[in-house]
Amino acid sequence: MTIIVDQPQFENENGRHEEVTKNRAETELVLDGGFCIPHANSFGHNFRDYDVESERQQGVENFYRVNHINQTFDFVKKMRSEYEKLDKIEMSIWECCELLNQVVDESDPDLDEPQIEHLLQTAEAIRKDYPDQDWLHLTALIHDLGKVLLHPSFGELPQWAVVGDTFPVGCAFDESIVHKKYFLQNPDYNNSSYNTKYGVYSQNCGLDNVMMSWGHDDYMYLVAKENGTTLPSAGLFIIRYHSFYALHRSGAYKHLMNEEDVENLKWLQIFNKYDLYSKSKVRVDVEKVKPYYESLINKYFPAKLRW
Repeated sequence: MTIIVDQPQFENENGRHEEVTKNRAETELVLDGGFCIPHANSFGHNFRDYDVESERQQGVENFYRVNHINQTFDFVKKMRSEYEKLDKIEMSIWECCELLNQVVDESDPDLDEPQIEHLLQTAEAIRKDYPDQDWLHLTALIHDLGKVLLHPSFGELPQWAVVGDTFPVGCAFDESIVHKKYFLQNPDYNNSSYNTKYGVYSQNCGLDNVMMSWGHDDYMYLVAKENGTTLPSAGLFIIRYHSFYALHRSGAYKHLMNEEDVENLKWLQIFNKYDLYSKSKVRVDVEKVKPYYESLINKYFPAKLRW
């Protein structure tokens, strides 16, 4: 059995295109870097299949219904204003990783494991294929840490305000967004200030100037940036936009991107394969890999961060 990948080629870090090829057993697809896409997620279904009947499908669809109704421009402004203060707690990156052990993402149709498992699976898969890009290993480890917004210490926000695919607010909702039908009930849908192609933005204004639906991506981006991380801009781009599937899977909203966004998107598309397809039941020996990731944390972040 094989899965269908809707792009026939991927561009690796050297700008060279390599074709996606099936292995001899026809159970996996091989991508650049040597990474193999498993034929199914941990539930036995194709990845990111939001229509297949499964024990999680109904819950996932209901999640997106509530998310799409409530993620308005005004809501995002309110959340950003509250959380950009970074006045909730002080803790290290690794302490946050351990805190995330208590979190399961209800929007994810592919996985129901604690989040630290996914973080390490993603980071270790990238580390194997891109051993010299240590900033990318660390980015993989921390990309989902913003999900601590679900924890009581951070206000215990509802799942619809923390996880799921992200999208711009303040302009028209693109047709490629999953379960787009529920935007019909969003107050911004019929607001003439927000429902056009550009809305409150302008051509090539840069994604830094675009308000994204509120969630863990934007929050972790704020935490990393405001705490003075030395990660490259591509790392921050990955953190903020890794759930922006309308862009990096469907090519939507490119009219808002500037030149730096275009360059950083190349790294996000590399990262996304590992973020999505490394989800499995294979466990990572946390204590074995912990010293390596602690060394990267010390390299790119202060000892304690404001959250």
